[in-house]
This record gives sequence, C-alpha cells and structure tokens, in this order.
Amino acid sequence: MAKGKRGIFAWLWFVMWRFLLLLTLFLLLLRFVPLSTTAFMLQSPYPVTQHWINIDKLPSHVLLAMVASEDQRFPQHFGVDVSAISQVLNQSDNGDAPRGASTITQQTAKNLLLWPGRSFVRKGLEAGLALSLEIIWGKKRILEVYLNVAEFGKGIYGVEAASQHYFHKSASNLSTNEAAQLAVLLPSPRKRDPRNLTPYLQQRVVWVKRQMQQLGSGYLKPILDN
Repeated sequence: MAKGKRGIFAWLWFVMWRFLLLLTLFLLLLRFVPLSTTAFMLQSPYPVTQHWINIDKLPSHVLLAMVASEDQRFPQHFGVDVSAISQVLNQSDNGDAPRGASTITQQTAKNLLLWPGRSFVRKGLEAGLALSLEIIWGKKRILEVYLNVAEFGKGIYGVEAASQHYFHKSASNLSTNEAAQLAVLLPSPRKRDPRNLTPYLQQRVVWVKRQMQQLGSGYLKPILDN
C-alpha cells in the first residue's frame, strides 16, 4: 500500500514538473511575440477585434492612465498586491461592499490563460500565474500585453482597437483626456462607452486625471527603461 502511494506521488510529481516546464517555455515564447488571441478572446460571445501596438509607440499618458485607474502600485508589487487584498478583507469585515484587488499582472494572467468567474481555484491559479509573469516577463512586457489584451468593449480587445473604434485614430495619438476615458471602461467594458459617459463616469475620468498628476509623468519610467 505504501509502495503504491509512493508510486502515485512520484507520478503526480513527474506530471507536475513537466507541466511547469512546458508552461515556463510557453511563457518565455510569449515574452517576445505579439499576442493575437487569449483565452478570454476565444471565449468571447462577440466578434473579436484586436490590433497589436508596441508599448514604445504609446504616449506615456496612455500607460499612466491605465495604471492610475487599475493598479497604482504596479511598479512596486510582485504580481499580487497584499496590501490591497488586506484592505478588501477589512472592508468586508466592516460590512462594506468589497472592491476588486486584482493587479494588472493578475488581470493579464487571467485574460491570457484562464476563464471568467470568481472561484477560489481560479483566483489561486491567477495568483500563481501572476508571480510567474513577473519573473519571466518583467513589468514592461506585462504592461504591454495588458494594454493589448484588455477588453474595452463588446469584442474590442486592446487599447489600439479601442482607440480606433471609439475615436477613429491610433492609440499613439490619444490625448490625456481620451486615455482617461478609455481607462474608466475597464471594470465593466461591455456596459460603457467613452463617448457617452454617465455623470459618475465623467467624475471618474476627472479622478483618473488627478491621480495621473499626483503619480507624475515619470512614474513608470524605471520599468519602461528596463
């Protein structure tokens, strides 16, 4: 019996390290090539539109708008923001409605390889993949992929496709206000349109631009220079 259990554990270990090796090689490959699809795109109920744009072609205020709106500690954390998770847990303990604590890295991992939902299994896989992306890709590549695979509308993936759809120009020509307008779509992209924002979302745009000013134009420079 003991020998049988050892055999099962040895087989599971063999399968696990082979899977981890293949995953590492796969992520290494994706570090250097444009991504034309993701798990979320394949699961989209709408026709998918996506146009890849190199991060070096995007104005710094486009990058800053997304970070200011979604994950202001992106340059500091290592894929999972422990302090943000603690705040969410405290809010729940106090009876407040919980807000999301997913980092840009986690959102990238989820969009790339996982599925929609809020199960503990998916969140655990998301956290593990986020740590892997931080090690294998680094911050600049993570931000580049995020900007190219995040959903900005029904079947509209990536900031370039969103810019062309909503503003009829390349994301490389977006103004600061337009970048902030796109940034406020991200929590509920299928229900929002930057050309027809509610008063609440208009205030959210103002808030994002204020956060961008506070963070400063050089906030992302250290990770972009790497």
